[in-house]
Amino acid sequence: MSDTFRGSPGPVGPSFCTDGVNFSVFSKNADSVELLFFDDVDDDAPSRIITLDPLVNRTYHYWHVCVPGLESGQLYGYRVAGPWDPSRRLRFDGNKLLLDPYGRGVATGAGYERAAAARPGANLSRAMKSVLVGDEHYDWQGDRPLQRPYSESVIYEMHVGGFTRHPSSGLPKELRGTYRGVIEKIPYLRELGITAVELLPVYQFDEQDCPPGLSNYWGYSPVSFFAPHTGYSIARSPLGAITEFRDMVKALHAADIEVILDVVYNHTAEGDDRGPTFCFRGLEDHIYYLFEEHAEHYSNFSGTGNAMNANNSIVRRLILDSLRYWVEEMHVDGFRFDLASVMARDESGQPSHSPPVLWAIESDPVLAGTKIIAEAWDAGGLYQVGNFIGDRWTEWNGKFRDDIRRFVRGDRGVLQLLPTRMLGSPDLYSQDDREAGQSINFVTCHDGFTLNDLVSYERKHNQANREGNRDGCNENYSWNCGVEGPTDDADVEALRNRQVKNFLTVLMMSMGTPMILMGDEMRRSQRGNNNVYCQDNQLSWLDWSLTERHGDVLRFLRYLIHYRLNLDMSLIQDRVTLKQLLEDTEFAWHGVRLNEPDWSDRSHALAATFVGMNRRREMHIMGNAFREPLKFMLPPAGTGHAAWRLLIDTSLASPGDIHPPDAAPEVTTSTYRVGAYSIVLAGRPL
Repeated sequence: MSDTFRGSPGPVGPSFCTDGVNFSVFSKNADSVELLFFDDVDDDAPSRIITLDPLVNRTYHYWHVCVPGLESGQLYGYRVAGPWDPSRRLRFDGNKLLLDPYGRGVATGAGYERAAAARPGANLSRAMKSVLVGDEHYDWQGDRPLQRPYSESVIYEMHVGGFTRHPSSGLPKELRGTYRGVIEKIPYLRELGITAVELLPVYQFDEQDCPPGLSNYWGYSPVSFFAPHTGYSIARSPLGAITEFRDMVKALHAADIEVILDVVYNHTAEGDDRGPTFCFRGLEDHIYYLFEEHAEHYSNFSGTGNAMNANNSIVRRLILDSLRYWVEEMHVDGFRFDLASVMARDESGQPSHSPPVLWAIESDPVLAGTKIIAEAWDAGGLYQVGNFIGDRWTEWNGKFRDDIRRFVRGDRGVLQLLPTRMLGSPDLYSQDDREAGQSINFVTCHDGFTLNDLVSYERKHNQANREGNRDGCNENYSWNCGVEGPTDDADVEALRNRQVKNFLTVLMMSMGTPMILMGDEMRRSQRGNNNVYCQDNQLSWLDWSLTERHGDVLRFLRYLIHYRLNLDMSLIQDRVTLKQLLEDTEFAWHGVRLNEPDWSDRSHALAATFVGMNRRREMHIMGNAFREPLKFMLPPAGTGHAAWRLLIDTSLASPGDIHPPDAAPEVTTSTYRVGAYSIVLAGRPL
């Protein structure tokens, strides 16, 4: 090793220094570590092997070396030998090429094969390889994260590839399904009115982690926590992906749109004990993963085969370093943590009252201005909606989703839950310091039916996933409006359109931060498949021709978002606690008769009159989830009050379904007929 230097244990990962590039990797129980370099991603032999001397190149449990003469783009990986003893939770395999946990780029060649990493023997030509990324200058042109408050946010959950991959996107073929494709569609996002995109995983993931013959589409199969996915890059290269991702972030920020990343720190693509060895398993299995008690099997709190040991100090540092990188170097605005409750488990797999990693994320100064959103449950039965730790964490409100679905489809015994959900779920977020925006409200997300399918199917239809229709959730609280799947029945179609608008109205009218699923604004369908994780095809992609077919829904949502953000219909004020908000907002509850709400299990009708904290506008909303029209009494105008104006009536055809306030027709009667399965909103200035 005369042409190398000893190196140093810090910083972990690859780093350019005066003498060259310093490499450092953690492995406590390794017997030997080799650093391999390659000229081409599909090479079956390395161009150079550096064997690290444990007496020279090891400090504590960090193996390190400094190599001069390297340039950005260099391919490399590790081979780590040690005990193969699953009973001790050690699975070293000196034949396998391992990715650098801190590598900022991952190359996947034409010969990559997931199965080769799972079976005995070497896999050099078929392995993913880490890519050295230098400190090349990127001109951010003054860009920085936007730090918009939740009270001014409307989130759009979006898949980078599926957003523009469909031929109907109108983009040149080379731009479809890419970071650059997102840039081309920013005018559409601006016109829609959303303020943030929440991107399904963009960390490099294993596209082969799925049933044979299919492709992992969602990306919840990470192999790196630092490298942007090259599959969304025009250049299809790790270095190109970094630049193009930054270009996308900068362009979205210029359009005043935040970028939130859906991140997966709860498991990796290595799967269970039969899975492949990509990185963590081959470096120090028991450090990175949780295991069943007195067994060699992985804990499966993620439902994917393994669960990360997030509260181990080594893993905790890795997660924090990753988050800081994406904020400091990639300028993202926030993170949605997939199955965040896995990260609330201690090293024995038990729920922790004070999980170090979650507190570290909450209190880290680099992350202080970012949005941190928890999916506050896991596949092991831990459900923490309403009691996730900390002051800053917001939560996907799964109870909002389920209760609103049940009310809109007309279930009995649900109406009494409607005010609670629409008022920010005070039963869940009753803490004195909780802000209303900390409830992330949604009706649909990537995982489950689209909004169109929620009103078109009563059963999941996941046969295309080749798992015998066993995958995906069985209870979706959906209603097909009388016909399963597509129909030419005009009455059924009209009812479905109305139900879609009902869901959107309740979502936008509720306290909390609303989140919309990509394509719901144009009634995108997945033909009843509620688990399209492995469907990278037109079943999942956004069909842009739907903007014409369902233009009335698109128009409806644009107005709704405008109402929420510009007319203060959400009643939300920045940095005002939910408790304050409810105390300072005037409410009156009604049934079909004023001041006589019917809270019984058989009731399907509710009305409310409210005045927000700013005292600028009075609103009156009437909801009828019954199968017949109902006549509701309206509050009288009274002395000095303007007449009610009809803002929304979901039973009416476009453009009568929603009006801008200055063009809304007056309601001159003392009652209003609310159609079956309809919502009406009236307003007047004070």
